[in-house]
Amino acid sequence: MKKIVFFMCVALLSACSTSPNIEETYGELKKSNIDAYFIGVDDVLAVNVWRNPELSVSVPVRPDGRISVPLVGDVMAGGKEPMEVAEEIRKKLTQFIREPQVTVILTELKSHEFISRVRVTGAVNNPASLPFRQGMTVLDAILQAGGVNEFAAPNRSKLYRKLKDQTGKYDILVGQILNSGDLETNFELMPGDIITVPERLF
Repeated sequence: MKKIVFFMCVALLSACSTSPNIEETYGELKKSNIDAYFIGVDDVLAVNVWRNPELSVSVPVRPDGRISVPLVGDVMAGGKEPMEVAEEIRKKLTQFIREPQVTVILTELKSHEFISRVRVTGAVNNPASLPFRQGMTVLDAILQAGGVNEFAAPNRSKLYRKLKDQTGKYDILVGQILNSGDLETNFELMPGDIITVPERLF
């Protein structure tokens, strides 16, 4: 009897060690959020100068890669990260303003139209390729795809995300998100993410 109990405990421990660790997964997904995004033509930038609303503008990136900012004039934005552009504007504004504080926020990803989309495939009512929006979550994407269909096995869904030279695969419990309000795997999405909802086995 003791041997049976021992083997049962070992089996349970083995099962626990192979189950997905939500905290580790979420941490890894959050790390991927910091990947650099380089500004491209037609992207729209919000330039904010603290305490100087008259200098704060929303501007598209022109075909030559530049944007126009009050007082500063033209600034090269194409091929740079938003923080780099903010720093260049800040330096130029020091000629006119004492200790300017500048932020540049990317509000529309137009140059990477297809790279930046989120795809939802498989057993959903309307498989979709969706424009990425800041703050978009798994739930948002599933709802925009019309929800899961009657053949779905939602708790076996996967999120695929490209991480440098490889693709990460993460379990997402879409059924629990939709039916139980359990948001533990309702991860925030990133441009290029793919969500697949498999069909259940009959």
